Order: sequence, then structure tokens, then C-alpha cells
Amino acid sequence: MARRDASDLAFRLGRQAEAVCKRYLGAGRRQGNYWQVGDVRNTPGKSMFVRLKDTAKGPAGKWTDAATGEYGDLLDVIRESLGLIDFADVAEEARIFLSMPPDPEPAPRQHARRPAPSGSAEAARRLVAMCQPIGGTLVEAYLRGRAITALHGCASLRFHSRCYYRPDEHSPTETWPAMVAAVTDLSDRITGAHRTWLAPDGSGKAPIDIQRKALGDLLGHAVRFGLSGDVLAAGEGIESVLSTREVMPGMSAAAALSAAHLAAIQFHDALRRLYVVRDNDRAGDGARNTLIERANAVGIEAIALSPIHGDFNEDLRTCGRDALMAHIRVQLAPQDVARFMLLAA
Repeated sequence: MARRDASDLAFRLGRQAEAVCKRYLGAGRRQGNYWQVGDVRNTPGKSMFVRLKDTAKGPAGKWTDAATGEYGDLLDVIRESLGLIDFADVAEEARIFLSMPPDPEPAPRQHARRPAPSGSAEAARRLVAMCQPIGGTLVEAYLRGRAITALHGCASLRFHSRCYYRPDEHSPTETWPAMVAAVTDLSDRITGAHRTWLAPDGSGKAPIDIQRKALGDLLGHAVRFGLSGDVLAAGEGIESVLSTREVMPGMSAAAALSAAHLAAIQFHDALRRLYVVRDNDRAGDGARNTLIERANAVGIEAIALSPIHGDFNEDLRTCGRDALMAHIRVQLAPQDVARFMLLAA
């Protein structure tokens, strides 16, 4: 839709600002010339203010969230309160409210009109769809800051410039840039998402209490890198798994996001050899043992890859790429050294 059409819709909604708020922000109430509610997703509270009449400060329909610094117009209210993604869906909903005729060639609807249940696989798919590729973003800066430069086959990683963060239900919502990882099943269907909130300059993780969170269906699934094949390196953390790809760039890899989920990861039918990229702790030992036992039971050769320090990203940053290559080389099956490691020489 042209920007002029969007502006026209926002203006028309502003003429009926209170009616819009009553429908889409029903958890709030009118306070003088403003509608007051918790946030743009219709959470009960008092931090967000929607202007109901034109004033010297601006036109009706504009809103600001004092807790998060977010702001926008009533099209944003419709989008966020209903959990919509495509602007065509937002515009259609606005026209229905305004009783306007639809576009002569409306875009096909691809997403549900109502909010996805919190923490669901559908919520994860919507989050991933809102993101962009990582090239040239803070995610790339963050990973390079952790000595990870082999970013081929990383379509599962995405960037969200203002990803919502709320440590608990009693805290205000904040926004931080984030690395969003798509969790997929063996058919590449997104079942979950994992967020790593980042510092505004990408120099590290955000200075918040809970720097990582996952949502959706994770058990048995993983964040996948590269094309599936007969050999796979599977580990816990995204950064640790990506660190092994610095020296094995041709091997497909998967990050299960925790020791418990690593132990339960599902196997492709074509898989013949599995490298368990373990973390050097008790949970990592347990995941290694369980996964090796499961793999051997279905005829898959399983080999543990052990780090020098706590995990392979610590090894990469502390010892360097050449030392990491030498350390991993002696743990690989000889045929895989020739097949995968010579590419990194």
C-alpha cells in the first residue's frame, strides 16, 4: 500500500480515536483527552496514552508508551493488538472498522487475525516473520565480536531491531535489539524461536537480567545451520555450535539450546554419524551420554567433541581458530577431516 493511503487510513481512524480504543484497547479507559492502557498489545495498565482529540501537541490517534518509549498511530494499535504481521491485513481490518470498501486487488491473507497464544509455536512463527536477515545488522556485529565469522548457511538467524522484553508479568515492557533464531523440525517447519537480546551497539548481550528466552515447541527440534546430510554436529548453544563451523564449514550443524533438549534431538533418516558438541559441565556430560545411547540404538555412529574450556566459543575466543582446528581435528573420524576440515585450511 502507498504511504499516502496508509496516512489517510491513520487520519480517518484518528477521527474516531475513542471508538478505535474501545474496540482494540478495551483493557483501558478514557482519562480526560486521552485513552490510558498498559501497552499497545492491550495489556491492562496505565503507561500508554492515546490522544483522543487534536491538540497543540499533535493530532488525534497518536500514542506514546511512557514505560517503553514506543509511539505510533492507530494502525499500529490494530496491528499489535490483533497480532497481525502483513500490512495488507492491518489495512483490511482498518477498512472494516471504518466501513470502507476494500482494495480492488487485496493481498491474500496469510496469517490469523487474532493474537497467537503467548509462548505458542504460532507466536514463534510470527516473531520470526517480523525479523530481517542478519547481514549488516547488530547480530552480525555481535557474532563477529565473539570471533564467529563463518555465517554461511545461517538463514535460521534473524535480526529484530526492537524485540519486546519483559522479565516477569509485573514488570514494564522494554524493547531491545535481538538475535532471533528459528527452531525447526526435521521438515524445516518453524516450531519455536529463541531470542538473545543485544546491547544497542551489538558489542555483547543486553544489560538485562534475562538475556535469552525461548518460546514455542522446542523438544526434539533445533536451530539448524547448513543443509541436512549424513553427518551432523549437534550442540547446546548457538555460539558454541557456530564456533565449530569456523573450522568445519562444510558440516551441517544444529543447536538444541539446552542440555535437556540436546539429549532429545530428533535424527534425520539420512544421518549416519553424529558429533555431539558438548559443553564441559555436568549437564553436558548427561546430554552426551543420553544422545550417544539414543544414536547408537538406531544405528548412528556418535562421537563426542569436547572443548578445552567451558564450551567451543570460549575455546575460539581464548585459543584462536588454528588451535581450535587442531583440537577438533584429532577428535574427528579421519574421513571427516578430509571431507570437512580441509575446506577451512
